[in-house]
Amino acid sequence: MNQPSKNTRKSASGRMGTGKQKAKGTLRDTGAETAKKPSEDSGNRWTFLTNHAHVLIVLHREPSIVLREVALKVGITERAVQRIIQDLEEEGFIRREKVGRQNHYEVLTGQPLRHPIEKHKSIGDLLRLVSE
Repeated sequence: MNQPSKNTRKSASGRMGTGKQKAKGTLRDTGAETAKKPSEDSGNRWTFLTNHAHVLIVLHREPSIVLREVALKVGITERAVQRIIQDLEEEGFIRREKVGRQNHYEVLTGQPLRHPIEKHKSIGDLLRLVSE
């Protein structure tokens, strides 16, 4: 009978292997994975601030910016920016003023943050934190 060597192990599919798998033309070790460093190229990107906060920060820095540019800076669609601006305006975090054919946005910095953990701080506190 054919005995497996000490370096082979049975995979989940029932096949015998050597602990290395071929992936897209290269060998990779299937043993313990090393900790991966965070990377901007990672497919699983997340941030500590929401898209709402990112839009608010951009509008505070550039009050007359067009939505297309906000979308590019934040990394979301123009439609998503429109919805976020509508949310922020309805909740009293920004004021929109039409100036000619453009909008001018004023961030109302005295408003408290929404979550119970941070509501003792204001929008202005957040903006100062990320602007430093």
